[in-house]
Amino acid sequence: MSMQTAVVTGGAGFVPSHLIDLLLANGLRVVALDNFVTGNVRNIAHLQGNPHFSFIEQDVSEPFDVAGPVDYVFHMASPASPIDYVKIPIETLKAGSYATHNSLDLALRKKARFLVASTSEVYGDPEVHPQQESYWGNVNPIGVRSCYDEAKRYAEAATMAYHRAYGLDTKIVRIFNTYGPRMRLDDGRVVPAFIGQALRGEPMTVFGDGSQTRSFCYVSDLVAGIWKLAQSDGHEPVNCGNPHEMTIMQFAEAVSHHFGIPLKLDQKPLPPDDPKVRKPDITRAKNFLGWEPIVEFDDGIRQTIAYFRDLVS
Repeated sequence: MSMQTAVVTGGAGFVPSHLIDLLLANGLRVVALDNFVTGNVRNIAHLQGNPHFSFIEQDVSEPFDVAGPVDYVFHMASPASPIDYVKIPIETLKAGSYATHNSLDLALRKKARFLVASTSEVYGDPEVHPQQESYWGNVNPIGVRSCYDEAKRYAEAATMAYHRAYGLDTKIVRIFNTYGPRMRLDDGRVVPAFIGQALRGEPMTVFGDGSQTRSFCYVSDLVAGIWKLAQSDGHEPVNCGNPHEMTIMQFAEAVSHHFGIPLKLDQKPLPPDDPKVRKPDITRAKNFLGWEPIVEFDDGIRQTIAYFRDLVS
């Protein structure tokens, strides 16, 4: 049997680079594309010389092609942090729209399975808790986060349209807060923000009173779920995340504990449209994929801290 080929857009990003490692470990050939707007060559440097890995520098919001047969297209390319939404809102919108269509068109030409990386942000500031895939969300379509939230909602709509119109074999994964090595230290999300501040001896910036919640999934668990979903027969969206819910204040306390330092805070007003709660209902993933997270938070955060220590040393 010939080796299967997977195309991964945004391949130099945090989550996609881990997915590439998993695909290679499972015997696939991988073609990664990225234009390094938010990705980093460091995330795929260890793959240099791997005969089953190739890289194309490409803005996938522009039309592109890949030579040869393709079995899977993973559309993972998108800015994914609040800092990015402010700095590059147009690129964020294009990643969910033009880039999604270009990736879908590639899958259609190649008769490949297609998986789009969506997000828990499609639920907005939810009025349903925990969030089930059947919930339609509470999103501000013109807010500061809308370039990301609505781009991902559009990407889901486009994916289902190609499935219904062309019979394309499509999957939608809704990714909840994920952390681990290869995150950008300056990307503005709470995990690298708190770890970076602890490494520099600075107070941790907490927005609001810190009572808002997040559910943190370690990256190896997430990509295992993505790979299971890609091989499945379903087409409905599937939440992938860790239902272990923590307040931001509890997370700050956990980071200070792992560093063995007193907790110091710099409290600031809550940003507009910041979700107050976030917790996935993963019943569908459990029943349909046989997937649930296995990495304990203490183990995952310890490995993440070790990565950032090495990065800044």
